[in-house]
Amino acid sequence: MTPQQQNDFIASLIPGAQAAQKQWGVFASVSIAQAIFESAWGTKAPGNNLYGIQAFNWAGATVMESTHEYVHGVDTPEQEKFRAYPSPAESIADHAAFLANNGNPTRYLAALNAADGPSQAIAIGAAGYSTTPGYGQMIANEIHARNLTQYDALTT
Repeated sequence: MTPQQQNDFIASLIPGAQAAQKQWGVFASVSIAQAIFESAWGTKAPGNNLYGIQAFNWAGATVMESTHEYVHGVDTPEQEKFRAYPSPAESIADHAAFLANNGNPTRYLAALNAADGPSQAIAIGAAGYSTTPGYGQMIANEIHARNLTQYDALTT
């Protein structure tokens, strides 16, 4: 993917990410960085699912996909059901709602109370969002590498 395509992908996510930040408190930088990482710049987002959110306790549309989970430290291939969305913007909104309301409202509480995007990313990883070792730090590194915190400053 060219740098221009990467910039275009980021630009396409900014409005939805900032709306999610206003509504749910998930920093735009985190929404964008997770979308980059989870969807490989949008190239692996079946059903417009930018975040790889599985369809546990989900009544909406779904898609079956191959995935890898770390089980007892071993990268294990699996087939899983994932949430599907009509658009990427709806994926962004659901991702933020998922973090705020994940069946256990306190699971991501530390993340939602974080002072900035990189800290929030690390807290999301610590809360078990992904089985990938070092996940939170990887998302924080993406935020820093792409200067994504610039999108966290919201205007009214």
